[in-house]
Amino acid sequence: MSRRCLNCFRPAEYCLCKDIVPVDPGVKFVILMHPWEAKRQKTGTGRLTALCLDNAEIIIGKSFDKNNRYRELLESDAFYPVILYPGTDSLTAAQFADSPSYITSGDGKTLLVFLVDATWVMARKMVHHTPSLQTLPRLSFQKPYRSRYEFKTQPDAHCLSTIESTCFQIREMQDAGLINPEVRTSGMMDVFQRLIDFQLDCEKRGSAP
Repeated sequence: MSRRCLNCFRPAEYCLCKDIVPVDPGVKFVILMHPWEAKRQKTGTGRLTALCLDNAEIIIGKSFDKNNRYRELLESDAFYPVILYPGTDSLTAAQFADSPSYITSGDGKTLLVFLVDATWVMARKMVHHTPSLQTLPRLSFQKPYRSRYEFKTQPDAHCLSTIESTCFQIREMQDAGLINPEVRTSGMMDVFQRLIDFQLDCEKRGSAP
């Protein structure tokens, strides 16, 4: 068994830590990661996302209403919690910034964005089994994006990896005036591209990272 980096959990020869420069977007991102996703760190981007962001964290589970850390964050007066999750009632960042509930209750609070890191089937189950997530404002994207993860089978062309979803959400929040416009996410996408390059190189050589 090859050695693994204890920080990014990737095989030592494919470690990406030297490429990671964490940024502070002024928003707290919490990645709700399915246990199965936690075991496939060689291609999953949830952990890389957390490493790329100051103050981000990962909570692993299939449901979260009984998770102490999740409840602590959800119930904290310091945060205004939302979930990045598509749906007919989802708001773009611009719509959310102008929503009466946020204008009334969000002033002075740090945005807390929950990201569900799992396959689409698993993600739906995680949200279904965590009723409190269903009560949160839902955010989605204003623009249509396509993933760079072309070697990975996705249920739809517009399905994004966790790190891409985070980057695009930060950018749309910046456009909506919700967070600091000076924050740059290009470093996160550079790390993601390195992951893709490594994966494609391994496939060409007939090996797995």
